Amino acid sequence: MIATALHSPEHPEHGGAASAPEWKEKLRDGTTVLIRPIAGTDVDLERRFIERLSPQSRRYRFLGEMTTPDRALLDKFTHPDPAHEAAFIALVADGAEKREVGVARFSADPSEVQCECAVAVADDWQGKGLATILMRHLIEIARQRGYARMYSIDARENENMCALAEFLGFERVPDPQDGSQVLHSLNLKAAGA
Repeated sequence: MIATALHSPEHPEHGGAASAPEWKEKLRDGTTVLIRPIAGTDVDLERRFIERLSPQSRRYRFLGEMTTPDRALLDKFTHPDPAHEAAFIALVADGAEKREVGVARFSADPSEVQCECAVAVADDWQGKGLATILMRHLIEIARQRGYARMYSIDARENENMCALAEFLGFERVPDPQDGSQVLHSLNLKAAGA
């Protein structure tokens, strides 16, 4: 589905436009989520998602303390630059509203050779395979865009992220600048990666 959606003539940029394709994915427990590129109209969804994360999940995602993101950060998160970034959100019905339960994104570094990625899943949705689904979509897009490497900087104690990264084929090394962090790196050009 990804290849068809990304190469569709209606969406050549595939970077977060509200009209970009969306699709459904079934999780391990049988529930279904809607996944689509994040859009500028998702500011409130993204704010509520971040605020609902547990303090530990927010610390793991942002490598520091945060309760409520400021408007500048929300604007950055919901307006990815289609030439250098990609971001997907996972949504479920919550009464009459949609609720964001996961997000994954990458941003290219200035060299345009590699991109940094991040993924976060609502605490009550962890362990269902959602992070894996979101990351696989990001990895595929990064490959299609020609990046050589994808990496993330994570808290060393974040065992779920370390397990996910290993499962997806990322290599892990200690962060030479911060002993409380690790660097996960995936060679996107390697055969079978």
